[in-house]
Amino acid sequence: PQALWRVINQRRARRRQQETRDGSDVTRAPPRAPAGEPVEAMAPRRLLLVGEGNFSFAAAVSETLDPSTSLTATCLQRPADLAGDPAARENLRRLRERGSEAPPSAAPPSGGAAGSENGGNVGVPERIAPAGTKIRFGVDCTQLADAFELHDREFDRICFNFPHCGRKAGVARNRELLAKFFQSCADVLAEEGEVHVALCRGQGGTPADNPTREWHNSWQVVAMAALGGFILSDVHPFSCEAVPGYKCTGYRSQDKSFHVEGALNHIFTRSLPFKGSQPRIFRVKLGDQWFSFPEPEALVGKLNRGFLEASSCHPIKTINEKLISELGKAFPLKRLKCPFPLLPPGDTSVLTSWNCDILSTVFWINLLEDNSNSESLTGGTTEDMEDFLVSLSELSFPKSPGRDGKEEAPEGIYAQAKIWLRPSLLVHVQAVIQAPDFLPSSLYILSGPVFQKCHILPFTMPAFHETLFILGFNKNPKDDCLQSLLNHLKGILDSLLTQTLLEGSKLSNSVEFVLQPNGKDYVINVKSHNFGPDCAKDLSIGSVTTSIPSIIHEEQCFVFVSMNLDLLAMLVWGISDWRMLWTFDKRFLKNFVPEKIEPFKSYSLYPPSYVHDISFWLDEKKGFDELEFHTVARAVSQDTVISIQFLSRFQHPKTKQVSLCYRLTYQTCDKALTQQQVASMQSQFRKEIQRLHVTPR
Repeated sequence: PQALWRVINQRRARRRQQETRDGSDVTRAPPRAPAGEPVEAMAPRRLLLVGEGNFSFAAAVSETLDPSTSLTATCLQRPADLAGDPAARENLRRLRERGSEAPPSAAPPSGGAAGSENGGNVGVPERIAPAGTKIRFGVDCTQLADAFELHDREFDRICFNFPHCGRKAGVARNRELLAKFFQSCADVLAEEGEVHVALCRGQGGTPADNPTREWHNSWQVVAMAALGGFILSDVHPFSCEAVPGYKCTGYRSQDKSFHVEGALNHIFTRSLPFKGSQPRIFRVKLGDQWFSFPEPEALVGKLNRGFLEASSCHPIKTINEKLISELGKAFPLKRLKCPFPLLPPGDTSVLTSWNCDILSTVFWINLLEDNSNSESLTGGTTEDMEDFLVSLSELSFPKSPGRDGKEEAPEGIYAQAKIWLRPSLLVHVQAVIQAPDFLPSSLYILSGPVFQKCHILPFTMPAFHETLFILGFNKNPKDDCLQSLLNHLKGILDSLLTQTLLEGSKLSNSVEFVLQPNGKDYVINVKSHNFGPDCAKDLSIGSVTTSIPSIIHEEQCFVFVSMNLDLLAMLVWGISDWRMLWTFDKRFLKNFVPEKIEPFKSYSLYPPSYVHDISFWLDEKKGFDELEFHTVARAVSQDTVISIQFLSRFQHPKTKQVSLCYRLTYQTCDKALTQQQVASMQSQFRKEIQRLHVTPR
């Protein structure tokens, strides 16, 4: 058994460092374990075993645990039920040698599961009692809060081997058992604790099973764990050989044991909760005046994250620094401070000449003049943006109510203006190249977040980080400078994309510069090998622009290279879901070691997906905006909708009214998501789409 714990801990040592997952910004590095600390130090200090049949597992484990580890072994039966089992009596004797037995209760609990009994006296608080072993009878694993007082909870690990409702119980009853067990664990598990559940081959219903059962015929263990707020963080084979003396007894210690060949141990950890979708309120300072604006619902949790700040150790910052550092070996660099992403409505010729459809993807924001105190904004986020390069005159505020004496303005708010979040760093190129200190042949660099409305697709994101390289040069040596930049960039990208490959594997045609129809610009494509054979589509991670009609210079030519850092980071570390980059879960950063690139290992495995269809009548006069339809779905679902598939179009034979039908797939990458939560989101979505001039059917 010591070998079993060692294997488990070695595989997840970096995930087990003690810290509070409070949902705060994850761009700072989490504390690391002290240098030289052995892996065994990460072993549980308070271990709870539930559903013990003959206590053989508890007896085997108890003899290998560190003396400072407290073990509590429980079973549903009373002592009299085990009196006729010699093996059980021997195992209990071994356990009692390690610790003290807590007296069983004489009365069963009220409202418990069939045949369950209360554990009775919970004994002395663990923090006061010496470490050892406690034996508890009559403990219902679905009501652990009733069995342990508040001072006797906070277990580091809870183990349940081969749960079962009985020989004749179907999958529905066993799912119910698991669901109640996980909900019960949430009451007694430490914040950083783990729940270990061993299941027979195929029962779990995850791809880790071999063979994998059909979903409806499995116990759906990940979905059941979500009801208790848990995610599956690891799976490995359950080896009886690693626990000498362990004998699986079967349901309620019956002679016929379960078939454990091919069994799996599923390890669950707590998920961050879904927070309310109430947008944060941001305040910016222009001169001596404060203004506020709500975070767009489709961008909740994506503004002001600071991934590129100097103190950040986020992989987006890492990949950006590596890219810039390598280019700095070939070109003199000029790093510029990236302005705040709020922009006044004004000249958009640079954007429209680069992409004529870009304005339809812009997030517009109502900026409110705000005289309230930051303390009065409950739940708001105050941002002192004194360097925000927009003047009040540029915003063209309307005359404020109350300033002419005719009508009093609402308290604290006097006026408003419509502004927008930049969809690309190209909005800043005019200011850069027209600066008096702009030097040809130097590589100017801007890095910052950009925001675009987009359809819900696997590698398309509404917010991402962009790095823009600006190179100016004399017209004569244009071809040499451009080709030199492209060659260096391709070499750097090829090197980055091969760092996480297994030894001996090759990545062919990884980076390709695709010439566009105008014969001047390029799109930078990468084949997504890291995401498996099913994802053979080329990913566009950037562009090379040499022709912007609104930028004309008599003596110089310009090259603008924009890189999507989020996609690049996903490719380098093998992160298959872009939403993981934006998680607030601090476990994310534990995958990334300074000065070393290793494949990303997710702490949320095999999340269940839920499918809902929606159909609605169109208003032919108003039209239908599919992009807004996707944006509303993103906002209502808190980014849990991963796919929107058009199913059908129907026209009523008499009224000629047109109806559309879509299929939405919900799935998270870092949180526990339940079927009930999805049903609530779908219901809210039906209400919200009515503002798009459609009528749900």
